[in-house]
Amino acid sequence: MSPSQRLLQDLARERAKLRIEMTLTAVTGVGLVLALGATRLAGEQSGPVLETIGYVIAYLAGGVPALITAVRALIKRRRLSISLLMVLAAAAAALVGEARDGAILLLLFSLAESLEGYAMGNAKRAVAALMRLRPETATVIENGTRTTVPAESVRIGQRIAIMPGERVPLDGVLLAGSSSVDQAPITGESVPVDKVVGDTLFAGTVNGYGALEVEVTKDSSSTTLARMIELVTQAQAQRSTSQRFSSWFGQRYTRLVLVGSVLALGVFLLLGMPPNDAFYKAATLLVVASPCAVVISVPAAILAALARAARMGVLFKGGMALEDLASVDTFAMDKTGTLTEARMQVSDVVPFGMSRSELLRLAAAIERGSEHPVAEAIRTAGAGAGALATAAEPDRLGTSDAPVDHVTSDLTAVPGMGVTATVDGTPYWAGNRALAAANEVLLEGQVDAEVARLEALGRTLVIVGDARRVVGVLAVADTVRPSAARALAGLREAGVRRIVMLTGDNAAVANAVADELGIARTDVNAGLLPEQKVDHVARLREQGGVAVVGDGVNDAAAMATATVGIAMGVAGTDAALEAADVALLSDDLERLPTVLRLARAAHRVVRQNLTFALGIMALMVVVTLFGNLPLPLAVLGHEGGTILVVLNGLRLLAFDGGVAQRSRSLRQPGTEALAHDQAV
Repeated sequence: MSPSQRLLQDLARERAKLRIEMTLTAVTGVGLVLALGATRLAGEQSGPVLETIGYVIAYLAGGVPALITAVRALIKRRRLSISLLMVLAAAAAALVGEARDGAILLLLFSLAESLEGYAMGNAKRAVAALMRLRPETATVIENGTRTTVPAESVRIGQRIAIMPGERVPLDGVLLAGSSSVDQAPITGESVPVDKVVGDTLFAGTVNGYGALEVEVTKDSSSTTLARMIELVTQAQAQRSTSQRFSSWFGQRYTRLVLVGSVLALGVFLLLGMPPNDAFYKAATLLVVASPCAVVISVPAAILAALARAARMGVLFKGGMALEDLASVDTFAMDKTGTLTEARMQVSDVVPFGMSRSELLRLAAAIERGSEHPVAEAIRTAGAGAGALATAAEPDRLGTSDAPVDHVTSDLTAVPGMGVTATVDGTPYWAGNRALAAANEVLLEGQVDAEVARLEALGRTLVIVGDARRVVGVLAVADTVRPSAARALAGLREAGVRRIVMLTGDNAAVANAVADELGIARTDVNAGLLPEQKVDHVARLREQGGVAVVGDGVNDAAAMATATVGIAMGVAGTDAALEAADVALLSDDLERLPTVLRLARAAHRVVRQNLTFALGIMALMVVVTLFGNLPLPLAVLGHEGGTILVVLNGLRLLAFDGGVAQRSRSLRQPGTEALAHDQAV
């Protein structure tokens, strides 16, 4: 059985366990509701019986699993867990006639355990999503014979064959053939990369149109993809400061309450207090020391904030992510698919000796048979080129009423350069500088100046020419998301100290996008592999909290290394979504500033709740020990504190954060037309 198959089996078992935990939580809630409504449902005579049944159901469903967990921790690790304290507190509440408090406590604790179980499974789900990118088999070439074998058995130095459309199984060097390879899963490049003999291929990337022979340079355990899987696993396994503190506090608080209650009972007896009164006072102490208000302080605020975020189209994978986001002061943004839409579009059309519309239609005819994304963008622009032929700009080779239907033949792809074709009987070419040189066409004067200008903007250029001259230049670029500029402005307004860009794309393209969005070029980091992104994020974390926003598999390790990973929900890959702590259900980046404010508001409410809950609990413990706190007042203080922290937390359900007002202020006139004006 392969590692990925074993991992998927583990995931299936964990999901089954989580379903059981959630079912028991629901049963606990049903039992509590049944007990609370018993008299109204069954009347005065049968009500007490139904109430008892409801509490028994709640205690069994919520208490038995917690008790089993506590016993296992005690036997296997010799540790007193918080589960034990929850069960004893609930039992003590029942013994002093307040079974309702115990049932509520068990319900909240059971719900928290279910949420924690889901969060703990994120690491394995992220690794499983990455593993699905790695093919299980590879086609090995030996003595002219091709054999399909497990990818794990392929050795360094062996030759493998990769057919069009197949995913590359192992890292290697191209020995024969040429193709266009989609490297977005690894490098994040916005367009497929042309590969010729001698170029490197990465495992997990997708071959385009050509049949390839590759010499393996890394075995399955050391490929770039395997390293990404390892990085995600290691980063997800690292425990946050809050998690470590919670574990430390839970252990000591459990011991303190248990030991303190027993010692108090002994002291009461030594002071001559009647046994019944001593037990009553000790049980009261256990009730007032029960951390119900403390336990609910965090989920009351966190769950309300999570519900509010969900209504805004943002999914947090647990309260820890919400807590961590509040401490973030730096945002590291992926470019392709995050700040941009990962969709190529013709941005500039510069004709020489013909109209813009005719140049577009001619270029579309030349690119008619190509499957390259740049060719697709040109064909799309060419299809609508008739609208450009107006009275102010008449077609020189056609009419303004309808596009010319060019006849294309002899289409030939020139790897790494472009394409050639015969259009209406005339040979044309479309490609880069190298293809122009191959056709012995010089780039001089205005043509050279326009090419240099567009290259400086980071555009992907397609130079169009015939045997004698250049007839035009088209620039193709990834489309910047309309919401990106407003989102970054909102983040700065919310107090974000620094916004940086991390991308696998080249520096020219990255700088062009950064200039458009107002990101300082000193904060642009281009040409990065996943490991380099992780290094950059690690350095940023030394200076404070960092949120990484991305959409691709190549962002997964960086997300897992960051304080908080945020994935684009619609455009995001499974691995990025699983590695991330936060997912945008839509690709609207404008949700980021609002959700950052929400996280900070939740953090403030949690601190308020904890301060109040701990203060009330400490006060009641002191009064119980050194005074005579009646049980009704103890229950009133306990329940009152719980209700107050819950109400304070529920305020977050109405959180607005000035969303509407900021949206109006950030949507300056003309912003929506920016992308349209830059396109054809």
